[in-house]
Amino acid sequence: MFSKEVYTQRRALLKEHCSAKGVLLFLGNEESPMNYVDNPYHFRQDSTFLYFFGLDSAGLAATIDLDEGTASIFGNDLTVDDIVWMGPQPTLAERAQSVGISNTAPHSDLSDVLSKAQKLNRPIHFLPPYRPENRLKLYTLLNIDPTTAEKQASVEFIKAVVNLRNYKSPEEIVEIEKAADITVDMHHTAMQMIQPEMTEATVAAAVNEIAEAAGGHVAFPIIATKNGQTLHNHYHGNVLREGDLFLLDAGAETPSHYAADMSSTIPISPTFTERQRDIYQVALQAHEKAVSLLQPGITNKEVHIAACTALVEGLKELGFMKGDPKEAVAQGAHALFFPCGTGHMMGLDVHDMEDLGEQYVGYDGEKKSTQFGLKSLRLARKLEPGFVLTIEPGIYFIPQLIEAWQSQKRFASFLNYDRIELYKDFGGVRNEEDFLITEQGARLLGKPLAKTIDEVEALRR
Repeated sequence: MFSKEVYTQRRALLKEHCSAKGVLLFLGNEESPMNYVDNPYHFRQDSTFLYFFGLDSAGLAATIDLDEGTASIFGNDLTVDDIVWMGPQPTLAERAQSVGISNTAPHSDLSDVLSKAQKLNRPIHFLPPYRPENRLKLYTLLNIDPTTAEKQASVEFIKAVVNLRNYKSPEEIVEIEKAADITVDMHHTAMQMIQPEMTEATVAAAVNEIAEAAGGHVAFPIIATKNGQTLHNHYHGNVLREGDLFLLDAGAETPSHYAADMSSTIPISPTFTERQRDIYQVALQAHEKAVSLLQPGITNKEVHIAACTALVEGLKELGFMKGDPKEAVAQGAHALFFPCGTGHMMGLDVHDMEDLGEQYVGYDGEKKSTQFGLKSLRLARKLEPGFVLTIEPGIYFIPQLIEAWQSQKRFASFLNYDRIELYKDFGGVRNEEDFLITEQGARLLGKPLAKTIDEVEALRR
């Protein structure tokens, strides 16, 4: 938690940025039972609620009255029965004071406040719900159909939040750098410990331990797999063998809930094989090309296209592709190897504000492409100082995708399927780092992550 002045200023700026009238409604998250009420998953507060109100506990809601300029928090104090199990806790009023709010009320009063506003025909603005309990709250409080709640969310409210949270403040950068430093330790530990006959789960457990020992958690479910061609592979049941490649995508979340996100590709043997070195180096060159372009004013779509072009150039040298690299990228032929985007925004969420919509966060309202591969680019807008983003181009040999395209003779003028066929068992490679866009260019967040072949192999020995 930051000082109360930080939250007071954020709410003041929100009122300035929001062109709407009426009441802004913030729904905090609830506990999510794993298999019965008293056995919940690890609690995670809604990030926008955290950003403006800072209170990291379940059962809270808040309002900002745009016309009166007041803010209120709604919740219930603990009963004696609660204290028996949880110990004494500060009262709601005490917690609210710590974030600069003097108006508090029991959660049951929220319904009366909103009902009064509705009777006066005052608009009530809410953000798109992503949890089922908040859909039900909107139904109970505002008679909003749970199946259409996202479509009824306030665009003015969404844009105002995005226009604040997209620009990271100095205190936020400090927290993200803490997460990044922990994340580098997670990856370097994996590089040093991996051995043949070890399970993926053993590595994932060690990586998770580092995040937990630092007082936080992992920012997202760990990807720790020898099947790196599956982009979001959360299965950890395989045994690692000599000659395998291991892809680790993992990030720490600090106690204040700021995230980092990094990826490494690690040989299970002490060194990369020749064909692993070839593919790894092409992916690394694309990564470095993207990083070299980061600066205010360039669009991340341009960065992505440059990274894709570098991938095609490298793959052409290795005999996997042919023809003009720029034309191959323009038509989408490269997406056989790289069907996703070069990076995304990051902050309180590992994919920052994805619940609010990529069209606002990553596209500034511009229309997204429908082309395979390019449509998965989460961030395309012009980069500005204060943005925090990931850079993560990769190369993936996905057997099912290769077979589908080959059967259709798709992009046969750009793809050498005979050569590609020999690598269907290769897997995938990716390096990922986190960057802050500055007035002068960009700055790596956190300690340097081992990326070059020599650096990775040095940690493997």
